[in-house]
Amino acid sequence: MSPLLTKHQEQPSGPHPPPLVRATGITKRYGPTTALLDGQLAVHQGESHALVGRNGAGKSTLVQILTGLQAPDAGTVRFDGEPAPALTDRDAWRAKVACVYQKPTVVPELTVAENLFVNRQPTGRAGLIDWRRLRREAAELLDAWDVHVDPDARTCELSVEDRQMVEIARALSFGARFIILDEPTAQLDNREIERLFTRMRALQDSGVTFLFISHHLQEVYEVCQTVTVLRDARWITTAPVAELPRAALVEAMAGESVVHRADTARTPVPEDARTLLDVRALTGEAYENVDLAVREGEVVGLAGSSGSGKIQLAETLAGMHRPRSGTAQLAAVALPFGDVTATLRAGVGWVPRDRHDQGLVPAMSIGDNATLGVLDRLAGTPLARRLGFLSTERRRTLAVDLVQRLDIHAEGPHQPVSDLSGGNAQKVVMARALASEPRLLVLVNPTAGVDVKSKESLLARVDTARDDGTAVLVVSDELDDLRRCDRVLVLFHGRIVAEYAAGWHDHELIAAIEGVARP
Repeated sequence: MSPLLTKHQEQPSGPHPPPLVRATGITKRYGPTTALLDGQLAVHQGESHALVGRNGAGKSTLVQILTGLQAPDAGTVRFDGEPAPALTDRDAWRAKVACVYQKPTVVPELTVAENLFVNRQPTGRAGLIDWRRLRREAAELLDAWDVHVDPDARTCELSVEDRQMVEIARALSFGARFIILDEPTAQLDNREIERLFTRMRALQDSGVTFLFISHHLQEVYEVCQTVTVLRDARWITTAPVAELPRAALVEAMAGESVVHRADTARTPVPEDARTLLDVRALTGEAYENVDLAVREGEVVGLAGSSGSGKIQLAETLAGMHRPRSGTAQLAAVALPFGDVTATLRAGVGWVPRDRHDQGLVPAMSIGDNATLGVLDRLAGTPLARRLGFLSTERRRTLAVDLVQRLDIHAEGPHQPVSDLSGGNAQKVVMARALASEPRLLVLVNPTAGVDVKSKESLLARVDTARDDGTAVLVVSDELDDLRRCDRVLVLFHGRIVAEYAAGWHDHELIAAIEGVARP
C-alpha cells in the first residue's frame, strides 16, 4: 500500500461539530453473503460527502440502512446524535433522510404539485382535495427552495434534471435536511450536470446536507468536500477531498490489485483476421457515435460505469433496441435492429445481464431452456420443419451435449432449471447462446452472482469460442471478465473514450471508467 494512501486511512482529525449522520460498525449479511462488514460513515452538517466504490463494494446496502429500508445485523445509525427511528416509523425516517435514485420515483402522469403532496393533499371541509391550496403550497415550496418548475406541469414532461429537483423539494417538504443522491448525473449532459451542482451548492448554503454517490470521480472533486471509500463490503478510508489526490482515490477503490496486470500470454489475433462485427456511428438513447470492430477470433471488452451506455449498446447489437442512427454489420450483413429472433438467426449469441428476468424460463427444463433458440433446427425432416414439429431425439441429443460441454451439474437435461444453483443456471444461459453456433457472442456480466469455480468454467467457454473463430463482445463490471479480452474499450457518458490492449493495469482501467486521468 502506498504511503499516500496510508496517510488517509484514518478519519479526518481536528475539531468538528457532531456529525449530522453517523453510522458505526454496520454489518449486514444475506445468508452466506456479507454485504457490508463494520461499515462506517460520518457526514457533517452542510457538506456534500461522496460515497464511492466499485460495484459490490457495499454502497447500496449502506444506503438502505441509512434510509431505514433495512436493519443492520450489527452497528448503529444516529441522526444529530439521536438513535435512528424504528423501521416501522416511516414518517420519522422521512423527516430525517431521503434518497433521490437514478430511476425517478415520481408518478409521471401526475403534475408537479400532485407529486409534491401525494398521499397528503390538503383537503377542504367536505374532505375533498383543495386543488387551489395544493397548487399554492406547491408553488411556495418550489419557490422556497429555488426550484424553477411549473407546479401544473405533468412530471413526465420535465427534464431528468428538473424531476430530480422535484424529488429533492418533496424530501425537503417533510423536514429532511439530509439528501442522498444516487448516481444523479448518469442521465444528464454536461450543462445539466453543472446546473445540478450549482443547485446543490445553493442548497448547501441553506443548510442541506448531501451524500453524493457517483462512479464519475471527477465529479467528487467538483462538488464534494469529503469522500468515503468502500471496497469489498468494507470501509477503506474517509478523507477531505482536497487532501486526497486522484491517484490515491483510485488506489483506495482498487486495493492491492492495482499491481495486477492483465494476462498477455494469449496468442494475439492475426493481423489479417477479417472483421466480423463492424459498427459505425451508432447512436442510441444512452450512447453516441460509437465505432467499433471485432475480428474473427477476437474478444473485445466494453467497460464503463452504470450510466456509460455499455449495456444499452450491447442490447442494441443483440436486437433488443433500435438505435437512432448508425449501422452495424455482422459478416458484411446488416444486423436487424429491434428484432431479437431475427438477430439470433443472423448469427448473434446473447447472454443477457439478468438471467432470472431475461435469460431463463424457470418452469422449463435445462434441456428446453438450452435449446429454446434453435427449435427451427431440430425438426426431423423438411416437412416436419414446415409443420413446426420437433424431433425429440435431436433435441435430447443436443441438450445432453450442451450439458456436458458447459459442465452443468444436474441430474440431466430433464431437471427443472429452477432447481439449479446460480452458477449452473448461468451455464444454461451460456449453453443457449452457444447452441446456435453464433458468429458473434455478446455477453453482459457473464459471471455475475456465480461461485469461483463456475466463473472459471464460464470464462473458459469464452476462450473456446475465441479459438473457434467466434467474435466475442464482453460487457462487464468485473475486471476478471475483462482480463480475458484482447482489447478493452471504455465508455464514458455514452462515448468511447479509451482503448486498452491486453496487458493493462487495474488502476489505469479503473481511472478511465471513473472519468479521471490516469494516475
